[in-house]
Order: sequence, then structure tokens, then C-alpha cells
Amino acid sequence: MTATDARTKLHRLEAERLDAVEAGLSDNALYMDDLHSDIAASRALYIGLAVTEIAVLRAQLGGPQVG
Repeated sequence: MTATDARTKLHRLEAERLDAVEAGLSDNALYMDDLHSDIAASRALYIGLAVTEIAVLRAQLGGPQVG
């Protein structure tokens, strides 16, 4: 999975949360807590993948850091 894929998944989950609130499901604690957990995990995955991709690109462009 790439950072772009993870970002897309995160945006879908955030859209699902907005849809759920608009549909009146904000009082359904079990569903909203589960969705919140999924969003948090997806955000962490996205950040981890993005940082890794940036580090790999930097290493490819600049070579090893020595000194």
C-alpha cells in the first residue's frame, strides 16, 4: 500500500463519518467509536507511509548521510 492509497482510505472514512452524522447516527456510540478507531488507525498508517516514502526519496536523491 502506498501513502496515496492510505490517504484515499482515510478520506473515505472521514466522509463516512460525515455521512453518519448527517444520517443521525452520531448517538450510536458503538458505531461512532469504531469509526473513530478506524480513522485514527488509518491516519497513523498514512503518516507512517508518507514519512517512509519521503525518507526513501531523500536517500535516493542525496545518497547516504555520512559524517
